Amino acid sequence: MMEVSFYDREQETKEIMDTLRMKPRLITFIYGPINSGKTELITHLIEELPEDYIPFYVNLRGRFITGYEDFLNVLFEIDEGGMIDNVSEYATSILKDLKIVSGIPIPVNLFEQIFERKDKSKDVFKYIEHFFIEISKKRVPVLVIDELQVIGDLKIDGLLVYKLFNFFVRLTKELHLAHVFVVTSDSLFIEQVYSEAMLEERCKYLPIDDFDYETTIAFLDHYGFDMHEREIAWQYVGGKPVSLVRLIDEKASEKKIEDVAGSMLTLRTGEIETMLKRVNELGGGIIIEDIKYSVSYEKLVEALKSFATCEAIGMNEVDEISKTFLVKKNVLFVDPLTKMIKPQSQLNLLAVREVTGIV
Repeated sequence: MMEVSFYDREQETKEIMDTLRMKPRLITFIYGPINSGKTELITHLIEELPEDYIPFYVNLRGRFITGYEDFLNVLFEIDEGGMIDNVSEYATSILKDLKIVSGIPIPVNLFEQIFERKDKSKDVFKYIEHFFIEISKKRVPVLVIDELQVIGDLKIDGLLVYKLFNFFVRLTKELHLAHVFVVTSDSLFIEQVYSEAMLEERCKYLPIDDFDYETTIAFLDHYGFDMHEREIAWQYVGGKPVSLVRLIDEKASEKKIEDVAGSMLTLRTGEIETMLKRVNELGGGIIIEDIKYSVSYEKLVEALKSFATCEAIGMNEVDEISKTFLVKKNVLFVDPLTKMIKPQSQLNLLAVREVTGIV
């Protein structure tokens, strides 16, 4: 099987490394369309970090989290062999062996104690803060939470995500103790966070988009695509890394790029067409801030037809219900910084134009 290597994110990598060289002050949001390479970028960077840093990577993707206990099981890496009551002693004892961990290490007995207490969130944050204080005496903690929007609606005496952000502000802006990166492809989550006054001047945003034309052409050239094949790839899938990797794999199987790209477009067109058909015949709904709204088929079509002659539109050019529905269905992407809406990919753009051309 052909190995597709990490490719050309020099500008984004530089920006993250520049952030890490500074004293922790802000929460950094790494966001962008689905499958644009956010997780690959951050995991590659984590692997390349100098010894001065110690990353703690928590990935919520694909996790079924319905309550606080589920979240704690993902947030922590439980040390079954650890029976130490003193956090300072524990942090010191494991520091020399820490490299990349999929959670924050905690002795099993301390984890069980937290579970037994009534105010779990307070004890969780207290442990992490104390643990990071000890770690920071030797190395710089870097906390990365991937797909944080998974717990966006989880409530423990109020939304858990707000408690987390308050804690992240304490780790960065107040204590300058740890760098915190939040990675997400949910643009509605970013839009919600961006609008919250509590995070004003306490966070910054790093967009990770699909490759541009020049990067895409150079990337495919590296895998033996001739110029015609490269142009076909750009025409159909643009610079979407995951789609480009699929084309590379299919080319290695000696399939024609035109056929593969065409089948990808046919599939996505059918998916969007089916989505609209269901709303038209069965009705549809979307929950916004705990209130369920009906989705209008006519307004959905009107929103999608906005992309007939352009690739992006202003945020206010689509009604809120249609926008939320189409973003949740991974058809559109909202960038709260530029206040623009665009399809999630070139493939989505072409599929939207195919569908709205016949309805």
